Amino acid sequence: MEAEGLDWLLVPLHQLVSWGAAGAMVFGGVVPYIPQYRDIRRTQNAEGFSTYVCLVLLVANILRILFWFGRHFESPLLWQSVVMILTMFLMLKLCTDVRVAGELHVKRRFFAAADNKDEEVKFPPRRSYLDFDPHYFWHWSSFGDYVQCVLAFTGVAGYVTYLSIDSALFVETLGFLAVLTEAMLGVPQLYRNYRHQSTEGMSIKMVLMWTSGDTFKTAYFLLNGAPLQFSVCGLLQVLVDLAILGQAYVFARHPQKPVPHVAHPASAKAL
Repeated sequence: MEAEGLDWLLVPLHQLVSWGAAGAMVFGGVVPYIPQYRDIRRTQNAEGFSTYVCLVLLVANILRILFWFGRHFESPLLWQSVVMILTMFLMLKLCTDVRVAGELHVKRRFFAAADNKDEEVKFPPRRSYLDFDPHYFWHWSSFGDYVQCVLAFTGVAGYVTYLSIDSALFVETLGFLAVLTEAMLGVPQLYRNYRHQSTEGMSIKMVLMWTSGDTFKTAYFLLNGAPLQFSVCGLLQVLVDLAILGQAYVFARHPQKPVPHVAHPASAKAL
């Protein structure tokens, strides 16, 4: 009788907790990028953040949305993908603007030093994804190039999915590729840190939030019976996050001289 009498309280409370968990699932993934976004805007330097993180997340979430058409999963996971795609575009817009502004500033100083009487300002060559230059892949001069590239990928992947949507093997493979790609989220940042032997410019708050968020997300997958691919790759993602935190700890205790920047196309990529 007492349990039945408490139903008026327990049922709304359970519903409130469910809504809270769903809201955290949808918007929690973007929270780690807030401190990194603010750091880049404050310092006007995007070198410490690997924009390949944005590439990984864009591909992963586009594939996840396409997977939904073949096998419906919980709506919060679908909306999380939409919100994450918009967030990654915001990060790319900021990083591109900051990088291009920095290149223009360096060019102006170079020509001013070469000839103080020369008032002509020469701009860096425009780099587009249509140039198909592997040295500048994902390091283009305009935010519009990133948008066009993502739209082209979405169109091709969407067309292939439309043709193969009736194949259970294709749908399951698509879901696995989506979560496996997302599990590799931290790998570009891990490689960038290793290459420069430094985590300078990387927001530790961002990585800590990655770790806590991925742990929560993996637990959410396990408790709500999400597809097995989601749970396995969630665990892998947590391991990568912990590896990045380990790098930060090691480099903080044993600082090394950063690798000097060389003005070469292959080294210009923000890894």
